[in-house]
Amino acid sequence: MKFQHRRQFLHLAAGAAALPGLSRTARGQTYPSRPVRVIVPYPPGGNADITARVMGQWLSERLGQPFIIENRSGAGSSIGTDMVVKAPPDGYTLLLVTDSNAINAAFYDRLNYNFLRDIAPVASIVRVPSVMEVNPSFPAKSVPEFIAYARANPGKINMASVGNGTGPHVAGELFKMMTGVNMVHVPYRSGAAALTDLLGGQVHVFFSGVPGSIEYIRAGKLRALAVTTATRSLALPDLPTVADFVPGYEASAVFGIGAPKNTSLEIVKKLNNEINAALADTKIKARFADLGLTVLAVSPAEFGKLIAEDTEKWAKVIRAANIKAE
Repeated sequence: MKFQHRRQFLHLAAGAAALPGLSRTARGQTYPSRPVRVIVPYPPGGNADITARVMGQWLSERLGQPFIIENRSGAGSSIGTDMVVKAPPDGYTLLLVTDSNAINAAFYDRLNYNFLRDIAPVASIVRVPSVMEVNPSFPAKSVPEFIAYARANPGKINMASVGNGTGPHVAGELFKMMTGVNMVHVPYRSGAAALTDLLGGQVHVFFSGVPGSIEYIRAGKLRALAVTTATRSLALPDLPTVADFVPGYEASAVFGIGAPKNTSLEIVKKLNNEINAALADTKIKARFADLGLTVLAVSPAEFGKLIAEDTEKWAKVIRAANIKAE
């Protein structure tokens, strides 16, 4: 990642650019005066889509205009992201930002945009923890046992993912790098397909988002070894973190809202305030907790910093593991 783009991104996120005061204030006060589109760069039904719909409903009720969720999937979220990059910076086309945006910056050699330059961070919504999980028949019952088994059986463990260069893939590659184990990457087209083969024993380990796996874990159909976040998950409070055994390991996704660059700072601030109000609401917090998601309320600048840091982090993993777009 180029330092210049990271600096520009954090500069924009901090709200350093200024517009004439009166027009800025008026724009913020009257927004929104018509329906707002929220582009989700994934198919309906997944964690990103559900997150957008929960927040879209809240914003619709609070601001008096429909926040319409529009699914535009493809190319690892790049198609939907490109739509928002090209949209007018008026606050009426927003993006559901995910970890793919940070990963894609290094994963794809050529994109039609530079995410850190072309998307203004508005607000984070949730942090999505992942869980390192195995089939119950797998010999290891803890992360240290898994590492020992993997070292004794190099190249014999199949690691599932939801595709080359996806969150579960880079989370697994980071684990391989930090532990020195050798696992075979097996990409699937969806989380459901990966989980089906993990349940059937065709693959051995999967770094899966907690929401998609939690019921299988609770039912004893999958064995969770650890969560990938720096702290324990409220949804699985008895489960240790990978970092308890592999110091410094952390892999998670942050979902939030972005807007085209040059969007009015007053609109960004208004949306940030309303989203943070939602995240403080007990019903919204409970809804996300039921899904295994942790609310994350920060300023636009702080959200921008998180994205920039993740972009830098995953670029190092992608380069070190020589991950290429197919």
